[in-house]
Amino acid sequence: MKYLLPVWLLLFLYTGGNAQSHSDRPNIIWITCEDISPYLGCYGDSTVQTPHIDQLAHEGVRYANAFTTAGVCAPSRAAIITGMHQQSVGAHHMRTRLELPGMKFSDLPEAVRNSLSKAFPPGLPFYSVVLPLGVLPYPEYLRRAGYYATNNEKTDYQFETPVTTWDELGPAASYRNRPAGKPFFAVFNLMVTHESQLARKEPLEVSPDSVSVPPYYPDTRTVRNDIARVLTNIRIMDRQVGEIVRQLKADGVYENSYIFFYSDHGGPLPWQKRAVLDRGTHIPLIIRKPGGRDGGTVDQQLVSSVDFAPTVLSLAGIPIPSQMQGQALLGRQRASKPRTYVFAAADRMDEHYDRVRSMRDKRYLYIRNFRPALPRYMDIAYRISNIPMMREILQLRDSGKLGPYTAAWFEAPKPAEELYDAEKDPHQLHNLAADPAYATKLRDMRAAYDAWEKKTGDLGAIPEQDMVSSWWHGKLEPPKTEDPLIVQTADGVRVSCKTPGATIGYRIMRQADSVPVVKRPVFSYDGAFVSGRARPGAMMDVPVPWAIYKGESVRLRKGEKIVVRAQRIGYTHAESAFIQP
Repeated sequence: MKYLLPVWLLLFLYTGGNAQSHSDRPNIIWITCEDISPYLGCYGDSTVQTPHIDQLAHEGVRYANAFTTAGVCAPSRAAIITGMHQQSVGAHHMRTRLELPGMKFSDLPEAVRNSLSKAFPPGLPFYSVVLPLGVLPYPEYLRRAGYYATNNEKTDYQFETPVTTWDELGPAASYRNRPAGKPFFAVFNLMVTHESQLARKEPLEVSPDSVSVPPYYPDTRTVRNDIARVLTNIRIMDRQVGEIVRQLKADGVYENSYIFFYSDHGGPLPWQKRAVLDRGTHIPLIIRKPGGRDGGTVDQQLVSSVDFAPTVLSLAGIPIPSQMQGQALLGRQRASKPRTYVFAAADRMDEHYDRVRSMRDKRYLYIRNFRPALPRYMDIAYRISNIPMMREILQLRDSGKLGPYTAAWFEAPKPAEELYDAEKDPHQLHNLAADPAYATKLRDMRAAYDAWEKKTGDLGAIPEQDMVSSWWHGKLEPPKTEDPLIVQTADGVRVSCKTPGATIGYRIMRQADSVPVVKRPVFSYDGAFVSGRARPGAMMDVPVPWAIYKGESVRLRKGEKIVVRAQRIGYTHAESAFIQP
């Protein structure tokens, strides 16, 4: 039987018993989108109208040189959530686990399982990345400091998200549900610009005749239609941003919050997504400060998406963990010097392996290909099935009708090193690595990359199966977190777990078999379908958040049950329960 918790217990669960005043902690909001390069009006693209994002830029700081650590979703998101480069923590392969939010892979229909399995190398087990000891998702630091953290709704971090990460996660997650006076961190993830949405059938809002076709594509009607679809989806996404901004204003939190807008990586089209060229990693980034301070300014410094987590912690007044490889852009812990370089990586993409690294300064892009015998192109079934122009490019390739810039994608071997002048050659078409005039620049970039790799570590040279086997101690399944121990004391119960690095969350229930729930509305963006599990505007039964256990004594009333979950990230979680006699 489901029931609502009493107010006092809800407040305790939400705050973890933390009585600290948070009036000096700013609210922080992330509006994230997927798979777009800076195709926005505020970045100078006149083909697509994005008035809501442009207004954010008018009131905020627009970063002209922001880059992600990968040109594809999951590795990039792993770096964002940890503040560490994905190849440093073993999250560099795309992807490691085939599960949907709230659903295990084994629960999917057999036909769906078979289809998804084709995008995974034969013999490689699905796995959750075992993060190094001490590495945690940054929202847990926020929650421990008293923030209410919500995610609506995507994760895709390459590991099972511990229950200690978010107060709320799902299509109904909202800062609106926080206790009064509590600062919040809220993520809204807009999915309409994702690569998969190139197959949408709605009428185009941008004319194919008006688009600019990059020189690395053939100029055909199919290519123009796909580019127009990308820009149409961006227009839809811009309206969704407007919906969120209207809600923030109506709720009175727009003016007193830091608002970030960014994409998880660059464009969704072939030879954009998954590439470590600028077109795969260059993203829009806008930060609106409370009150619109510094509105309309442009920041030219190099920014990496690995900097986002330390920036949030700095704004919240939380010490940045020493293992984080990013640096804060804002706040009291802002880095004293801007970056000289940003770095990106590409490894396995679905069922195909490669290993590519890139490093960029303000002007030049250096690429190292560790497997030069392979072409740059990967025959990825997911891309072929979703993008009409990909199928057409393959047909033109097979008939020998591709132009030289597109044909270069399929050439093998590829050069071991590449060097591009991104200022003179924004599409990165002309490799300067063999040009004697650039020998000094090539040598400097090569040395800087070697020093960075030595400093940060790179697990990319280890065969993936061997890496997983080392995490699993040579067994065929992941290690299990030790069952949490619950000990009754004079002033309540205390909890512990013997597994090093395990975090512990708990819930309190009045009945032995019920999870406490509250009803929440599903948030919709411009009427868009945002979840396969509920309609926009519908009411959902949402489990009350897990509280983070911090070593305190937890008081229980007679007959109440505490359920405790412990998990080392990458291990299977474990639960224990205790009923107060």
